[in-house]
Amino acid sequence: MPRLFRVIVPVTDIEIATQFYAAVFDNKGRRVSPGRHYFDCKGTIIACYDPSADGDDYHPTPLPEPLYFAVDDLEAVFDSAKAAGAHFPDTDVPGVGPFGEIATRPWGERSFYANDPFGNPLCFVSRDTVFTG
Repeated sequence: MPRLFRVIVPVTDIEIATQFYAAVFDNKGRRVSPGRHYFDCKGTIIACYDPSADGDDYHPTPLPEPLYFAVDDLEAVFDSAKAAGAHFPDTDVPGVGPFGEIATRPWGERSFYANDPFGNPLCFVSRDTVFTG
């Protein structure tokens, strides 16, 4: 059985990315190259990657779909994300609820959606409500 061990999160400024994710994750992570900063999320590495800082010649684009994180204290993470400069979608889907606010979804998860400063979509879910099918 394969195990997911690293996810690349494209960013355009490694310093801003490091500050943002360190604040949201409450974890300093570690710099592994001039353009890569790793955060260990219980065995899966979130790798913020700034191609230009690593000398690569291309402009990254945001991830197309959200990364989902299970967290112990959803309200604290919401506050940290807000203070760190997350952008909250104003989408309110009938039957699903407002994405940019903490809400209980029809499938039972209590969560909120946000974008990092580079437009990467994220979702934070209260660990005790995670739905895995």
